[in-house]
This record gives sequence, C-alpha cells and structure tokens, in this order.
Amino acid sequence: MRIVLLGAPGSGKGTQAQLLSDKYEIPQISTGDLLRSAVRNDTPIGQRAKAAMEAGQLVSDEIVLAIIKERVSQPDAQRGFILDGFPRNIPQAEALDSVLDEINQPIQGAILIDVDFDSLVQRLSGRRTCESCGQVYNVFTSPPRLDDQCDLCGGNLRHRADDNEETISNRLRVFEAQTLPLTEYFRAQGKLHTIEGTGEIEDIFERVDAAVQEIKARPQAPVTPPAPAAAEPVPPVPETAKAQAEKGAAQVPQAAAGGGKTAPASGKPARAKKRTPRKATAKPAPEKAAVEAKPKTTAKKAAAPKSTAKSTPKKAAPKKAAPKKAAPKKA
Repeated sequence: MRIVLLGAPGSGKGTQAQLLSDKYEIPQISTGDLLRSAVRNDTPIGQRAKAAMEAGQLVSDEIVLAIIKERVSQPDAQRGFILDGFPRNIPQAEALDSVLDEINQPIQGAILIDVDFDSLVQRLSGRRTCESCGQVYNVFTSPPRLDDQCDLCGGNLRHRADDNEETISNRLRVFEAQTLPLTEYFRAQGKLHTIEGTGEIEDIFERVDAAVQEIKARPQAPVTPPAPAAAEPVPPVPETAKAQAEKGAAQVPQAAAGGGKTAPASGKPARAKKRTPRKATAKPAPEKAAVEAKPKTTAKKAAAPKSTAKSTPKKAAPKKAAPKKAAPKKA
C-alpha cells in the first residue's frame, strides 16, 4: 500500500499517517521530519532547508525528491509507505511519479484531509513538538498530560519558530495557490479520496482508514517499463558511393593478378597509374602444341606393353619313339 496524505499545514495528516503506520506496519515518510533531521545535523542540505522553512517557504524539489527516493528504497518500505507532506504541487507530483515508477513503487491513492481555515490557525498556533522523539501535541485539541513534557519519552516540548501567526497565514496562502490544484491531478488519475478532517482524532482515523480500504480494494495497473529508444535509421548509401564500392571490388582481382598487392582503403578513389610498356619476352609454346603432343606420348605409353613383353619360346614336345617293328622269327 503506497499512499499520499494531502492537507494544509495543521490538518493533522502527520497524526493520521502515524496511526496508519502503526496499523499496517509500513513506514510513515514525512518530508518535514526528514528535512528537520537534516537541519538538526547541520548538513549542507539542512542549512539550505533551514532558511526556507523559517521564512515559510518551500524547500526545493531537488532536495526533497533526493531524500524521498533514498528513503523509499530502504527495506522497510518495500511493502508500502505513507507519504506525508509531499507532493505539494503538480510539478512535484509528476516528478514523484517518475521517480517511483523507476523503482516500481507507484502511488496507489491520495487522501485529502479537508479542514476549514479557522481550525487550521488554531491547530498551528497551539502545536508543540517533542525535541527528542518528534511527537506532536496541540495545547487546544490534544494537549500533553504535563505542560511542555512529552507523554512518550518525557522530552521537552517546543513551539516551532514557523508556527507564528504571520508564517501560518503565509503557509496557508501557499497551500491554496499551489497545493489545491494538486487534488485535480490525483482526481484525474482516479486516486483521490477526500474526508472531513474535523472532530476527534479517532473519528478522523476511521474515515481515513475507510478510504485506505477502498484504495486497497481497487485493482492496480502493473507498471510498464519504458520502451527502449528506437534505433535511428541508417541513411541510404549515395549512388556515387555505390559506384565507387563496385569499382573498388572490381579492381581487387586485377591487383591479385598483378602480384597480390592491393591498394590501401581510403575514402577517395585511387587514381589510375600509367602503365609502362613491358619488353617483349619469349612466349611459351602454345597450348595447342602441347595438346597435340599428348596423344603421342599417350600412344607410346600404350604401346609400351607390346615392346616390353617378351615372347617365351615354347618348348617342343618330346617326340615319341616310333614303335620298333618286331623282328621276324627264325624258323
């Protein structure tokens, strides 16, 4: 649950934010508390914020946004948070939406606590703040049990320098001129819930909590990461460059035939060199003669077996002896 509490100075949004934080166990992020901590620690940002706060002016957006982004990035704010006191105008709201979208924690709803002018003056002029724990009291509406002593930690209560009548009037005028148009910004997004901010703190909280339940019940659109920038189209190659490229490609085989050397690549076309006439050299015998000689060589090789083959004389078969005639028998 990520919500923004809106309201004029003294509307009680800080008190209601603390009650919501206790119930839902999510941090209350008060830009005022963050800035006052920086002032108390006398940091460079705190020094710049101090002058603006004492004059009833608003601290620069750059400082506040940097503090908020760092705070909501901490582990305890991953389940949700309650922003108290920021944004105050439309440019701040747009910048805040951009910062929170980057870390996938967009605002889900805005609750405006509406209080009339006279009640605001009374609340602001009677406000007392604990110097130790920051607990806020009001001597008219929610006084401490002991004067000038905190009920929680026993710390001293102080009256803020910017809670005088002149500063209060200035702050309320700033709210009317700059912050009220912010309600239209959230209304256009369908996120605004307005409640009556007068009465007992518990009664106001019931109305605030009812608005929170409506915010939680409404389906939230998923955060879509920004689309990557489209690549710039590559300009077409001029016709003259194409012609030069084709000409260079045609010269590569010629360079290889002339000894394997190629001209170095450059943006300008190479000038054609004048060819020096070569001396006439004896030309090798034409291929035709070589072709004609091949059959003869082949014929010799083919006839070789006949010349090398020796005829083996056949031995005459032994003659059979003629049968001897029988000699005539003597009488």
